[in-house]
Amino acid sequence: MTYHTWMRFFTPSPLHHRLGLVCLGVGLQHGALPTVGPRTLDHHVAVIVNSGTGWFKGPDGRRTPVTGPSLIWLTPGTPHHYGADPGTGWDESFVDFTGPATATYTELGYIEPERPLVPLADTAAPRAAVGRIVRAARRGNPLLEVETGAAVHELLVSLRRARADIGPDGDPVLQALARDAYQPLTVAQHASRHGMTPAELRTAVRRGAGCSPKDYLLGIRLGRAKELLAATDLPVAAVARRVGYDDPAYFSRLFARRVGTAPVRFREQQGRSVPGGWSDRVPDPDDPPTIGP
Repeated sequence: MTYHTWMRFFTPSPLHHRLGLVCLGVGLQHGALPTVGPRTLDHHVAVIVNSGTGWFKGPDGRRTPVTGPSLIWLTPGTPHHYGADPGTGWDESFVDFTGPATATYTELGYIEPERPLVPLADTAAPRAAVGRIVRAARRGNPLLEVETGAAVHELLVSLRRARADIGPDGDPVLQALARDAYQPLTVAQHASRHGMTPAELRTAVRRGAGCSPKDYLLGIRLGRAKELLAATDLPVAAVARRVGYDDPAYFSRLFARRVGTAPVRFREQQGRSVPGGWSDRVPDPDDPPTIGP
């Protein structure tokens, strides 16, 4: 069985590295590809096995089967060795990348060094992100480094969403937390409502959202508070109560600490008085509503 390989490699400047993520290379391959490694890299690689079968070996030397759709994470300093089955081959996309933002993506759980093999539910969105990198890789593209770097951010998000252990509608625990976010409940009370211990809830939210339950709830509450401050004339105390805080002074201190400005000042800067209020319908960018004469 033969194979086909196409790849490009890039050398972003130090200035481009300061964007947070830079793409170092991209490739599309299929067939009975040659074995990769054993080797150790100084940067990250996302190997997306769209279909087919093969194997992977990490630092422990154990040979683990790989069946597409799957993701192979290759992280800096980690020995690895992998290949497609010679009889069946596989269809593969890979993206090499680096940058200071990789540390944050790892902390948030988007990159998982401890889990080099990740089953995927679907590869359509990751492949679309890779496709953007491929199209940007044309020779002489003056926007190459910025376009490919932006697509790496998109790739990491799409890979996170495509994980097979997350349903198409997201984690039901996170959905329930979002639904109950404005109720004045402690993290322990939220956990009890789900039949979980606080530690179990922290693990679930960390895995699903990359943050603690407290930060997840706070993000939802402050987002809604901003909307109410910008779109209504409700007093700050009323806004605080609507998003789950009975003490308006505590809410104001918390808002100022996280947002960087007091609620009243935020309203002065962002207020949008709209008769009838804002629409709850999310607009379609490809089909904007018509504006009458």
